Amino acid sequence: MTDVLIAGAGPIGLTAAIELARRGVAVRIIDPLLEPPRYAKAVGVQPRTLEVFERMGIVRQILDAAVHFRGQIAYLNGERVGDIELTLPDDVPFRFIGIPQYSTERVLRRELTARGVRIERGVRLTGFEQDSDGVTAMLDNATPVRAQYLIGADGAHSIVRKTLGLNFEGAAFEEQYMLADVEVDWTLPPGYAVRSMHNSEGKVDDILVCIPLPGRGRYRMSMLVPPELSTQGGVQHGFGEGTPELHHIQAVLDRLSPEPTTARNMRWSSVFRISHRIVDAYGRGRVFVAGDAAHIHPPTGAQGMNTGIQDAYNLAWKLALAVTRDAADGLLDSYDAERRPIGEEVVGRTVRSAREGIGADSTDPDFVIRREAQLLVSYADSPIVAAGAGRRAPDARGLTRAAEAEPLRLFTLLVGTRHTLLLYADPATGFEELENAAEAAERAAHGLLDVYVVAHPDAAVEATVLPLVRDEIGEFAAAYGVDGPAAIVVRPDGHLGYSGAVDADALVGYLKRTFV
Repeated sequence: MTDVLIAGAGPIGLTAAIELARRGVAVRIIDPLLEPPRYAKAVGVQPRTLEVFERMGIVRQILDAAVHFRGQIAYLNGERVGDIELTLPDDVPFRFIGIPQYSTERVLRRELTARGVRIERGVRLTGFEQDSDGVTAMLDNATPVRAQYLIGADGAHSIVRKTLGLNFEGAAFEEQYMLADVEVDWTLPPGYAVRSMHNSEGKVDDILVCIPLPGRGRYRMSMLVPPELSTQGGVQHGFGEGTPELHHIQAVLDRLSPEPTTARNMRWSSVFRISHRIVDAYGRGRVFVAGDAAHIHPPTGAQGMNTGIQDAYNLAWKLALAVTRDAADGLLDSYDAERRPIGEEVVGRTVRSAREGIGADSTDPDFVIRREAQLLVSYADSPIVAAGAGRRAPDARGLTRAAEAEPLRLFTLLVGTRHTLLLYADPATGFEELENAAEAAERAAHGLLDVYVVAHPDAAVEATVLPLVRDEIGEFAAAYGVDGPAAIVVRPDGHLGYSGAVDADALVGYLKRTFV
């Protein structure tokens, strides 16, 4: 019996497989495609996802293959009507990037291969049955697979979702679009998206959206489908029949490009239809869905793949504890409790953004940019999170360590696969109370917990036996809102599980929600 079977080797399935393999879980991953897709379906990677990739150890490779996404230039009826600069404050370590999905998947595949997991291509899941001990999956190569758990990362037309009997409520957009990956020779600044619209009698009747990709003058372009390529019925979400040719793209550019330009070197094109739907549960029993198998929505704001990657990131560490019998009752139920509200919010927001524009619901640009960067995701209502916690754990710079010559970032201490307990010491804190709390927490977490003392520069805690870093410039204290002794637990997915007093009983009580 394998520990976890994953159906689908796109970015969501690959993320889940890597995170499980990092934790020593025996995983199999199958995909019906004989070769990886070569289209640039998802092209935007958010700052929060780059934080995830940093913890996974692949952020350098992702950035090497990406372009810095600087903002957007908008045109209406040929007039430049507004620019958006995608600037983030200094407390956020990464910026927005553009990278074709096939490049993201290539980096993920290489990491998975390095961890000894091979993708089984040309193998399709046709059904499954589950019982109290595991899941029996039927494959089209007539070889049943027995696994403890099954993850459906098999896209918008998921066999896992359908077999599990999940509702997938929503609706489809009437408009059809065509996508193309092309180069143009215009003089617009690199790194900026271009959105050009035509408005007639108060209604947008023509649109061109160009997202920058790595390469000189290369963009992933989307536009309305011309009548000769429009299809009736067929697929409700995803790629449909019909392949736009270069002259179809050029015709739209001739109408809407901010300046005369010629499209060339088309790598790929397709017709695309958009729906918005979400499941009524992210899993049942030993079977779970993630990514497009759980939620689909307009591509506005590049939220889809990023949300799916965080689905997988949330689920994998919980499944790993379940496989090793270290998980508390209800831990796997927290996947639905935490991620489905996020999916519902993303679906609703992207539908509004597609109709009204990104940020039309707020007058606070800092809030909008952080929300679009997925930095505001919170699990404050989760049954496994202590009161006052749940938000993304912020980074902090200027930490020093006796054996390191240069200051370090907090995130460099959080790249492992376990929970991390951060014990803050102010000048009046004694190290004994910190060590006692750490000892109790480590027992409650079965030793699956890293511990650091983060000390004020004047704290007299040099004698501690715990790993010690100094908050030399005060960024940690400011970011976490602490001015006295405090205990903070950062979960493996980079969210705060506990933030409060250095209280051994309270820490143990919190950890018992996660560990058996």
